[in-house]
Amino acid sequence: MRCFGWVVLVWLLPLAAWGQPQEYVWTSQSRNSSESMPLGGGDLGLNVWVEGGELLFYVCRSGSYDEHNTLLKAGRVRLRIEGGDASAPFRQTLRPADGSMQVELLGATVTLRVDAFDPVVRVSVESPRAVVCEVSYENWRYRDRPYRKGEGRQSSHKWAKADALATTADTVIPSERAVLFYHRNPAKTVFDRTVEVEGLEAVKGQLWNPLAHRISGGRLWSRDLRYAGVREGRYLSTDFRAWRFCSAKPMRRQSFALAFATGQTERLEPWMAELEATVQRAEADPKGAGQRTAAWWRDYWQRSFIEADSGPAAALARNYTLFRYMLGCNRRGADPTKFNGGLFTFDPEGVDTAQRFTPDFRNWGGGTMTAQNQRLVYWPMLRSGDFDLLAVQFDFYERMRANAELRTRHYWGHEGASFTEQIELFGLPNYMEYGTKRPAWFDRGVEYNAWLEYCWDTVLEFCQMILESYRYDRADIGRYVPLIESSLRFFDEHYRYLAARRGRRETDGGGKLVLFPGSGCETYKMTYNASSTVAGLRTVLESYLDVKRMQGDTCVAPWRAMLDRIPALPLRTVGGREMIAPAVAWERINNVETPQLYPVFPWRRYTMASEGPIDAAVNTYLYDEHALKQRSSKGWKQDCIWAAELGQTEDAARLVQEKLADGPHRFPAFWGPGFDWTPDHNWGGSGAIALQEMLMQTDGDRIVLFPAWPQSWDVRFRLHAPNRTTVEAELRGGRVVRLDVQPEERRRDVRILLKNE
Repeated sequence: MRCFGWVVLVWLLPLAAWGQPQEYVWTSQSRNSSESMPLGGGDLGLNVWVEGGELLFYVCRSGSYDEHNTLLKAGRVRLRIEGGDASAPFRQTLRPADGSMQVELLGATVTLRVDAFDPVVRVSVESPRAVVCEVSYENWRYRDRPYRKGEGRQSSHKWAKADALATTADTVIPSERAVLFYHRNPAKTVFDRTVEVEGLEAVKGQLWNPLAHRISGGRLWSRDLRYAGVREGRYLSTDFRAWRFCSAKPMRRQSFALAFATGQTERLEPWMAELEATVQRAEADPKGAGQRTAAWWRDYWQRSFIEADSGPAAALARNYTLFRYMLGCNRRGADPTKFNGGLFTFDPEGVDTAQRFTPDFRNWGGGTMTAQNQRLVYWPMLRSGDFDLLAVQFDFYERMRANAELRTRHYWGHEGASFTEQIELFGLPNYMEYGTKRPAWFDRGVEYNAWLEYCWDTVLEFCQMILESYRYDRADIGRYVPLIESSLRFFDEHYRYLAARRGRRETDGGGKLVLFPGSGCETYKMTYNASSTVAGLRTVLESYLDVKRMQGDTCVAPWRAMLDRIPALPLRTVGGREMIAPAVAWERINNVETPQLYPVFPWRRYTMASEGPIDAAVNTYLYDEHALKQRSSKGWKQDCIWAAELGQTEDAARLVQEKLADGPHRFPAFWGPGFDWTPDHNWGGSGAIALQEMLMQTDGDRIVLFPAWPQSWDVRFRLHAPNRTTVEAELRGGRVVRLDVQPEERRRDVRILLKNE
């Protein structure tokens, strides 16, 4: 299946311009927030746009959850300039290279920067003539806001009746040169409702609760502005209150800043102290902070890149870069970048005109992490070398582990962490997905949900990412070893527990686990040995044993014994062709996923870099009727990745062009809503993975370049491979004209495969 030729390499000197992302420019104003441009850094995301001559931006900080687990915006800021040059041209420029944005407006230059190391936003205005600036902090949570029908989907209440549900009001306190704003959660939150519905009251005191008494907010301040009162208004479908500040006098240079704090405390004073400390740091050395931020972004872009100057790859590379920029804006977040919008959601009616809710709205919740979607946001960070960004996702699971383990012991009396698919940031299933109307006889540990029942294996992908981060970068993964072991232990103990309740033996006749009842993603239900679960368990166990070997740890007997208990990957013959089966058996098909191709990705047991044959996987991709029926480039769909992994160059090229084409909004990397919301980050993540895998695949020490890349597409890239290896290559005119592998001894492990078109 892999008939490729070797190519001649022409060695050239490095190009200094490589890895320098281009500016992204608009020369006309926007209609509304759906035409905003993202700006961010550290753990802050801004949507910035200019509408009707006024500059506006939303701010969202990672971890800013309210009592219902909605990820709140901190508010909206509006800047109006009076006395400027109305004839001056307009220009809005995102500069990913240093993480800044400039807006040329009414002859003035507005520069916006987000600190990469502190939760601080700085805005400066410089004008050739003295102007007056009016800056407004706008907040729609100036009053309690009762939920309207459908609005619960922004929170953990999802489709629960809106009766008696409301987002409580923020506190906003203005002073002469500043305005303080914050949202303070009460003691009782959706966590309590979750514990009640899921029958965990007996262990409630032992459960970690990150929502009670959480405070999030910040301060806007300026030495150049003075408080000018309050006004009320409406933006799109949402009323708001604005606290206004105006220039003390017309000036050529003036500025303001915002600082943020998030904490969990019953007393306000500790949170205020944290905020004040951030403000003091922001005022102490703003120039140095800007230099450190710019340096961080320069280093970020030098880690890796995919670039093309012209041809079909140019638009793909640009959108890949813009997507990676948005991911870089949450490297220090309290929680992972959400698949359903990240930090960059905007007014929901810009996505769906029927959703006339507040700017806090996003479909599928704020603090509910849908694991199948989240993984696609984080897998591409290995190839791009963004190992520091991965820690946010890893820490998320490690924090939840104790609750997941307690849940297992409470329901079933054995060990291991039970992680579900629709999981809250405190490690329990979303209570609405868990089921509020359940038969009394139904297993309390299982979600009473046709899509999610027995869907437990998604945590394995994050375990594999942790292990890969060691193999790629020798990352210190010691603090995550308990998570890996507990996640594996759950499957071993739980399926032996279930078998022992059905009969006399804990395993089948060959001593293998009986993975029943199971689930092939959300699609193949009530499965016996689902291929996605089998491949996941085998891959994680093999990787864990390999990492143990690399670390010189010989205490591996329990994990080797568990690997011996994992059943074989199910195969079947259809039309005379051997294929991967979804499972040995299943009762129904419920959704539109293709888990029989999960052994290809995410588990990479069949790829162009594999040592063994991949015919069964190729047959599955090409001929499985279900796989063909579900083929798509929409949303989280992974067909572009599977095509790349299996060397299906024509399909990979077509699907990745569909996937990474400009989205429906003005900013081209605002994809979606797909199956979820806009910006759809799992849409971008799946496209990023496919693009990377078209260029480079690895297996063990093997590195294969251009395994599914059209020979006529010029491109240059730098990507990461295991063993602290970076690969730079340029393809031009159908020839590889540059290849640089570091360390140099790894060059012997590189093979170049280019299919003639």
